[in-house]
Amino acid sequence: MASSPSPVSQTHRSAENAPSPLAQWSLAFGEVRHTRLRPVRHAFRYRSFFARVPAHRLDGEPRGSWLFGVNRRAMISFHESDHGDGGASLPWIRRLLTDAGIDADGEIWLHAFVRVFGYAFKPVSFWFCHDRGGALRAVVAEVNNTFGERHCYLLAEPDGRALRAGVELHAVKGFHVSPFCGVEGSYRFRFMDNPMRAVARIDYDDANGPILATSMSGRLVPLDTAACARALLAYPGFTFGVMARIHWQALRLWLKRVHWFRKPNPPSVFTSRGST
Repeated sequence: MASSPSPVSQTHRSAENAPSPLAQWSLAFGEVRHTRLRPVRHAFRYRSFFARVPAHRLDGEPRGSWLFGVNRRAMISFHESDHGDGGASLPWIRRLLTDAGIDADGEIWLHAFVRVFGYAFKPVSFWFCHDRGGALRAVVAEVNNTFGERHCYLLAEPDGRALRAGVELHAVKGFHVSPFCGVEGSYRFRFMDNPMRAVARIDYDDANGPILATSMSGRLVPLDTAACARALLAYPGFTFGVMARIHWQALRLWLKRVHWFRKPNPPSVFTSRGST
């Protein structure tokens, strides 16, 4: 899905002018929604929070406090090893874009769940990649499954032009996520991203039409002591609950006798290319 050309750059100025290393970070408080349309209707929603991470501020150095840390232990923390190839995030995402021939040499922002008390499972994270003029050139959807595998969908215009606000982006499904869906069909992505709110929608279609409708949304606030305290008080077991909810919903689908698909081998390539 597409983001407005540069809401981030309008609200977060250059790293050189930032008063502290975490000044450009945000937390988003909202919810996750999931609706299965066939062969039985099955829907759920739950409150969530995630971080907006400025990739250009990540240099592998530990920073933060006991409450929030980067690449270090803290009550709430972000670790680069949870993303990409497990190494430094910015070189990895820059290399991915360069290899794909995408001119996105500006700010890159990652929307992702964080670790709480050292644990997180991140079903999907989104990298918003801009050029130096602030135009959005690509979105990378980074997907993890419960088998410890990871795959990325690179969403960009085939001719390299900037992504229009609200454009629907498509990618052929090539990675096993749920045992109740086969590795077939395609995804439709839409994104809304402005200084106040972020929304990511992913719809999944098979040969018979729409089958899943999902979204992750949140209202953005600066990442500070108050926001971290709010996250811990309101969602103390959130990251542990992500995995628990996945298995609970799987049990409910199994009891409804939804068809079970065996896990295939992971795709031979780490990144799949999608477009409008």
